Amino acid sequence: MSAQQSQLWIVDKGVDSRESYQQVERASLWIRQGEVVAFPTETVYGLGGDAFSSQAIEKIFAAKGRPSDNPLIVHIADEHQLTSLTNEVNDTARALIKAFWPGPLTLVLPNCGNVSPAVTAGLSTVAVRMPDHPVARAFLRACQTPVAAPSANRSGRPSPTTAQHVLDDLDGRIAGVVDGGPTGVGLESTVVDCSGAIPMILRPGGITAEAIRDVVGDVTFDPALSESSERPRSPGVKYTHYAPNARFVLVDGSPSFLQSYVNEARDEGLKVGVMTTEGNADQFDSDVVLTAGNRSDLQTVAREIYNTLRMFDEYEVDVIYGEVFAEQEIGQAVMNRLLKAAGGQKVIEPTE
Repeated sequence: MSAQQSQLWIVDKGVDSRESYQQVERASLWIRQGEVVAFPTETVYGLGGDAFSSQAIEKIFAAKGRPSDNPLIVHIADEHQLTSLTNEVNDTARALIKAFWPGPLTLVLPNCGNVSPAVTAGLSTVAVRMPDHPVARAFLRACQTPVAAPSANRSGRPSPTTAQHVLDDLDGRIAGVVDGGPTGVGLESTVVDCSGAIPMILRPGGITAEAIRDVVGDVTFDPALSESSERPRSPGVKYTHYAPNARFVLVDGSPSFLQSYVNEARDEGLKVGVMTTEGNADQFDSDVVLTAGNRSDLQTVAREIYNTLRMFDEYEVDVIYGEVFAEQEIGQAVMNRLLKAAGGQKVIEPTE
């Protein structure tokens, strides 16, 4: 589709009114016709296409400008759809499904070969999740097919947590957007490979490693999380992601240490932004100071990261310095995204 302007379907989260149901039906029709449509989940907005249609998947990659060797997650409305995607769901996967579906958990399972090869990037596995968002569930049911969907943003940009973010990046490049309001979790799903003897986390996200251990015991982490050159086994573990237009640098240290970098950049004539948290903003003297959640509740930080990074674009800053967080619980996913947004750029205050 070469649209002049993408359509917008506004749907109440209750999805129980006649008007909302009709909007969902209209949007799902485009999926059944081989087009691509953005829709909300509890994590971020996804850009969906029929998982069995190579033509639809090619439109996803084209709209995003996404490299084709990066696999996509297949979204399903109910467990019955699993049988069309995989012929092997082991005890570990069953336990995780029971504990966390619907929810922000993606499972990597053996691929039975039905989905388009473009979905899996030629891998022998397929990534699947069942979102916990009423609009997403209604939309997926109406599509009548598993829907492959990466985040609905231009490749490399911060992921979208509102319909407006999607339109900012993709208006005119996709059939339309189902607007179900702001997302909840704010970070992409946790991805777990269940094909081995011990489950392996390929991407940290809304379900923490600690929560997974409580269900299945031992869990490992994919070395590719720290080795960007490895071929990705999961979405979101290769290439620059989540980046604002300005250079973004993480600063591990005191407020005065971060301020020293701000001062140096301003002396060079640069317009400088600081990404901090509620209660800390008055500690910084900078051209733009924006807060992303509360440090005492990292769930709030997770919800605000992408929106805050996009806000810096509106201020047209040249460089952004951001605080770091403890890599525990949801903080692990927060730092994973921030480090990718910064392209790995982090400075550490000397301890002497």
